[in-house]
Amino acid sequence: MTTAPEAPPSLRFDVQDKTRIIHRLRRLEGQVRGLQKMVEEDRECREILTLLSGVRRALDSVGEEILEAYLARCQASPGQPQPAQVVEVVRLLRR
Repeated sequence: MTTAPEAPPSLRFDVQDKTRIIHRLRRLEGQVRGLQKMVEEDRECREILTLLSGVRRALDSVGEEILEAYLARCQASPGQPQPAQVVEVVRLLRR
């Protein structure tokens, strides 16, 4: 008889963090639509690339926030670096 594998822990954001991340993702969604419109309108490549660069940075930033939350909430185990230490490393990488 085999047992089902244990489900990974769920990442639950506090209300304030969740609201902030959702707002940032919605803003990103609008920026991506803007990129699509710029391409459809044959806008200047420099403008498109500038917005694309901003979208990439913003998406990376949101991803880092989610990674920080994951490390802080889901990866605490004995004998491992403390979550606060790992979160600090991620923040240093962000700079």
